[in-house]
Amino acid sequence: MKVENLRPNNRVAAYVERILVIENYPITAPFSLPLFANGLPTLVFKSVKGTIGNSSTTHLTLFGQTILPEALTFAEGFVLIAYFFKPYALIPIFNVSAQELTDKPIDLHLLAPKKTMELQEQLLNAGSTTNMIGLLDNYVFHLMCNAATDCSIIEYAATKIAHAPTRDILTLVQKELHITERTFQRMFERNIGIAPNLYRRICQFNSAFQQLNNRNFDKLSDIAFENGYADQSHYIRSFKEFTNLTPKDYLNFGS
Repeated sequence: MKVENLRPNNRVAAYVERILVIENYPITAPFSLPLFANGLPTLVFKSVKGTIGNSSTTHLTLFGQTILPEALTFAEGFVLIAYFFKPYALIPIFNVSAQELTDKPIDLHLLAPKKTMELQEQLLNAGSTTNMIGLLDNYVFHLMCNAATDCSIIEYAATKIAHAPTRDILTLVQKELHITERTFQRMFERNIGIAPNLYRRICQFNSAFQQLNNRNFDKLSDIAFENGYADQSHYIRSFKEFTNLTPKDYLNFGS
């Protein structure tokens, strides 16, 4: 299996955080890709159809916020390209309510059937991942050119929280923006799809998850304290909430 994490082209970097490419073929047994909370809506192209839970997926799937852990399963060799968007991208780019997509990924064809069917056919006949990324870049850039929503306030808030997901960051950002707690809550739920504190907790979990995944620690308590958890038990509970696994189970998975 070949896995690449790519920086987005400058044309789309204003709304795209990163790009993941996985090439896995052939396979001799079903392959499951875990889907964990990371705070980022995602557009996923799959060269073959897969399943999430008991539901089949199409070639192009748009994810909002993922809170409940799931898995994307393939029964045959595949190429997967995932565009991880900035957390506030759903309304300006796709003109879809962020709340409607929370834990409810949709077939991209439901948004613009004619354009997305053409895109799908081009992707399936692209011949290489480089060509596929070029097609997806063009598609996203075209959507960006039509984006009219001003994201500056929610962009500032989401970015600040993601960079420092501490317990007091919400109050600090709210005061900096000179808005009420209720307005702050509504702004997040509409544009991000979840409440500000849940977004903060997901950012905290994701920071700790990256440290765990990179094996950048001596003890689990190091991860807990470096990411603002009260103690190791608190960190383990949070990890299990978003993955259905303990950190130890995750590290041992597939080994």
